[in-house]
Amino acid sequence: METLGFLLHGFEEALTPLNIALALTGCFVGTIVGALPGLGPVNGVAILIPLAFSLQLPAGSALILLSCVYYGCMYGGRISSIMLNIPGDEPAMMTCLDGYPMAKNGKAPEALAISGIASFVGAITSTIGLMLFAPILVRFAIHFGPAEYFALYLLAFATIGGVTGSNPAKTLLGAAIGLALGTVGIDPQSGTARFTFDDIHLYDGFQAIIAIVGLFAISEVLVLLETQVGERTGAIAVNRAFARWKDIRGTIPTMIRGSLVGFVSGILPGAGASLGSFLAYTVERRISDKDHTFGTGDPKGVAAPEAGNNAAAGGALVPMLALGVPGSGTTAVLLALLISLNITPGPLLFQDQPQIVWGLIASLFMANVFLLLLNLPLVGVFTRMLSIPLWALMPFVVMISFVGVYSLSHSTFDLVVMVGFGLLGFILRKLDIAVVPVVLGLLLGGEMEANMRRALAISAGDPWVFVESWISIVLYAATFLFLGLAVFFALRKRRSKPPVVDPEAAMAD
Repeated sequence: METLGFLLHGFEEALTPLNIALALTGCFVGTIVGALPGLGPVNGVAILIPLAFSLQLPAGSALILLSCVYYGCMYGGRISSIMLNIPGDEPAMMTCLDGYPMAKNGKAPEALAISGIASFVGAITSTIGLMLFAPILVRFAIHFGPAEYFALYLLAFATIGGVTGSNPAKTLLGAAIGLALGTVGIDPQSGTARFTFDDIHLYDGFQAIIAIVGLFAISEVLVLLETQVGERTGAIAVNRAFARWKDIRGTIPTMIRGSLVGFVSGILPGAGASLGSFLAYTVERRISDKDHTFGTGDPKGVAAPEAGNNAAAGGALVPMLALGVPGSGTTAVLLALLISLNITPGPLLFQDQPQIVWGLIASLFMANVFLLLLNLPLVGVFTRMLSIPLWALMPFVVMISFVGVYSLSHSTFDLVVMVGFGLLGFILRKLDIAVVPVVLGLLLGGEMEANMRRALAISAGDPWVFVESWISIVLYAATFLFLGLAVFFALRKRRSKPPVVDPEAAMAD
């Protein structure tokens, strides 16, 4: 009953005219961004963060806007997967397997309708799970001290690449780069300037928002300039997105199973929506694919990954809000938003500023209804957006990035920093190093260092303080488990690759 009372207060916050308008706008924009291949939720949220600051939105309203963009992107990613066989983002890859064959067989409306309803079921399930499980996790996290938080941050860095990461070493290298960048500025304990090169602009360190816009938005433009993406091929024409009840009814158990699998995987730090989509599809294939129709246009093969990735997206908000540890790349960007607004996610957020948390949860319920109503009748509009080439969109991305960052501090130095981070992000992408661990290191590095110092100060310098509690031991064990799984999957993937044969050596033999 206490939870329902908090939720009612959250709806009082969410049902203000401003927040309703922001939720609806976020859903619409997010669906478009998610439908456009190559952008995805991380870039969509990162690009719009400066806009939220320039509009001087309240903290709760800014979080509602960007969270609805996040949910909208997860809905929109299915559109290009089904219509073009090009996933709008990584979690939508599994939808291509059966969605595009359905569209080629003349069942594009059915595929779009089933995927939209599955997205709704998955997102609603995850929002209910967020409402129920986040307060439980908060009550558990109240017992965390500095040593436990230090162990928790280690777990976050070890798992941010996900157990399916292709190269754990490069993922950890990205986190180390982020930690190094996070040390720039005035040491909060001693007041000593660190790595500032006597430049007064660096005394406050690098602002996370500026770094994120550079690493994601600017580097994306540079990648586009290098690849010179041209016009896209036309999508399959569709003017409706309604399926027969017979087709939808058969996929309802699939949607429920995919939602539960996706939510559990989303709670895992670093796993994200990609793992939720993959696991949901794999589980459903083993349960339902008795006639070997998966991969040829089976509606259940569309419903399962869409329910899974949308449920995982909501599940990733649980550790971010309750512990201050992002569960995915997009929630890492949302974490940066909260920190920039002087709001510290974690157990005290539910206690000190419940209107922000419960207003967000209530707005997510509204957003799911908005998204379902938008995605069924307006799917023809969204599919036409697929014909817009990226080279025509990217100038708007650059404009929003520069105007938004300049509006934060009116400093041209921040624009130079943003471009510098854009170049860094481009180089890291060329080296196949993920930029999300860099963001996480920059965000959490300061708090990790502060908790390490507090723990050592409490114990008078005794390092055994980090392994004295059972909570710390469990977190360290989980860290080693995830690292071991990441190494195992990377080695198995490397061994499964066929050997590269040198043609000249083969001819010589």
